[in-house]
Amino acid sequence: MSYIEFDKSRPIDLIPMGRMAIDFNPVIPPFQSLVEADTFKKYVGGSPANIAVGLARLGKKVGFIGKVSDDQFGDYVTKFFDDEGIDTSHVTRAKNGEKLGLTFTEMLSPKESSILMYRDGVADLMLEPADVDEEYIASAKAILISGTALCQSPSREACLKAMYLAKKVGTKIIFDIDYRPYNWKSADEIAIYYSIVAENSDMIMGSREEYDLTEAITAPGRTDEETAAYWLSKGNKIIIIKHGKEGSTAHTADGSFNIKPFPIDKIKSFGGGDGYGSSFIYGLLEGWDIIDCLELGSASASLLINAHGCWLFMPSLSDLQSYIKDCKDKYGDMVARG
Repeated sequence: MSYIEFDKSRPIDLIPMGRMAIDFNPVIPPFQSLVEADTFKKYVGGSPANIAVGLARLGKKVGFIGKVSDDQFGDYVTKFFDDEGIDTSHVTRAKNGEKLGLTFTEMLSPKESSILMYRDGVADLMLEPADVDEEYIASAKAILISGTALCQSPSREACLKAMYLAKKVGTKIIFDIDYRPYNWKSADEIAIYYSIVAENSDMIMGSREEYDLTEAITAPGRTDEETAAYWLSKGNKIIIIKHGKEGSTAHTADGSFNIKPFPIDKIKSFGGGDGYGSSFIYGLLEGWDIIDCLELGSASASLLINAHGCWLFMPSLSDLQSYIKDCKDKYGDMVARG
């Protein structure tokens, strides 16, 4: 059953918008602190950028609305997108010397890792409403708005313009809450802007903690069931609530569907969410059943927490199908669905 009806005549499957950054991950082994690490590998980063790459690797046509620095790092990101077949016609350059955000990963052990982000004066938050146009939005089946792009003006106004244009032209809206603590001024500000997009979207993805931030003003302390019922009543068709190693649930008007992580030895505790998102969205675009979308997303997440970076290791469809088959052969058909 298709819970979201996409306009199949449109040439672009998804246009994410928001953060494009540079990730520096320490070369391992050994696992060590950032104080001790002295060799790093460079990757394109940012959740919406990773989702764009993941979906492109799965064979979908992907665009992007974003802003990068007018320097070599900006060249690096746009060239990488071009090489991946992602449309960069709406990736523009910052005009006042803003730089790409930087993220440094600390890997202390396979079970203990964290990130350090530099997010002041970054190019992606300089995205302006003028960078968003109706024709481009109308060319896509869906747009994806990242919550990190809502933390500061003018980026937040650009996202809201894209949202209202999408509503106008019938483009579906996916809201990836994607909370990062940087740049926000208050908890109220977070709740206000997250709620505006959540009330206008067709699908929301987030952790329990991210929904708590979204609902902090109107209804703090909701259960998962109460959260799902509320946002479904606002017009959303799918509400995904993630619980980390406990798995995730997709709530719909017809019921809830659960998935667990696939068994794997991880080397870091983050990065899986972007693979999860891109693979789940792929299944939706293909018209799959929700449980099959969840299974593909969970498989992608498991593979990525066992990878050194995100975009470089985004799996192809055949990679995911082979991994799922191997797991089912080893652990049984209900390895993730049980």
